[in-house]
Amino acid sequence: MPIIEAKGLTKTYRVVQKNPGLAGALRSLFRRQYKEVHAVADVSFQIEPGEMVAFLGPNGAGKTTTLKMLSGLIYPTTGTATVLGFTPWERPDAFRRRFALVMGQKNQLWWDLPAGDSFQLHREIYSLPSDAFNRTLGALTELFAVKELTRQPVRELSLGERMKMELIAALLHEPQLLLLDEPTIGLDVVAQVAILRCLKEYNAKRGVTILLTSHYMRDVEALCSRVLVITHGRVIYDGPLTGITERFGRSKLVRLQFAGEETPADFGRFGEYTSIGPVAELKVDRTRVAEVLAAILDHYTVVDMSVQDPPLDQVIARVFEEGHVRHEAVPAAE
Repeated sequence: MPIIEAKGLTKTYRVVQKNPGLAGALRSLFRRQYKEVHAVADVSFQIEPGEMVAFLGPNGAGKTTTLKMLSGLIYPTTGTATVLGFTPWERPDAFRRRFALVMGQKNQLWWDLPAGDSFQLHREIYSLPSDAFNRTLGALTELFAVKELTRQPVRELSLGERMKMELIAALLHEPQLLLLDEPTIGLDVVAQVAILRCLKEYNAKRGVTILLTSHYMRDVEALCSRVLVITHGRVIYDGPLTGITERFGRSKLVRLQFAGEETPADFGRFGEYTSIGPVAELKVDRTRVAEVLAAILDHYTVVDMSVQDPPLDQVIARVFEEGHVRHEAVPAAE
């Protein structure tokens, strides 16, 4: 049975359409004009227990709105969802005890208190037995390598240490589902890698299901083999991470090192390229790689060569662009 099943989820907001200028502002006081904004439009997907799924999209695409509906914070306009066997916006206690939502820009810990005191508050909120609580807390602080920091006021911790504490607080009641909204936003590379390693290890040990939104492709590649891509409120891709490159990555990057000290002067005839000294990177349509390489090897002496897919963030940007074009071609209903 899927741990999350969404069918036709839609969230539409009715917002005031303001007219420009003082006269327009005065008119709006007496006769307001409204327009409908579709934050999420007919989103459907399933997530199985134990899966780690990335939910990708540009700013304003509807990712956070979807997570809020799945966690019961807001109601959908239309559509249905089942999470852990519950309708989330009914918010029964049994449901709230089985999932956790962590938002990278929201704090759930008391700023001036040690994290350990906030953990004790969570124990009371979830009515956790002391023995089980202490056992879980010990395992989590060891996993995240913060055992010596739990008595330090949260405001004195680094951003990476605070995020580790936020994740520990979310996992104290051992949820089956973890919803993560930009958990590594603003963190340095070292902190990002540490948190991703801990989440991956926790998933392997406990089988917790994770739905992750992030703008960092490092997060996605480190944790998730499946991605959902949403833009303008609509899911435009649901499948394996590798499939994104195959479907939307129309080009390959060919890296060549030439004999001599510089890239050949006439190399531009083969297409768009960048070069540093004798090393050049050439963008080639994936259907023409063999043809172009044969021509290059016929004309130049190449001492080293590799062919690879473009960086994932570039491919994802293309996905967003194509989704935008389709959205413009089919206007949303007013």
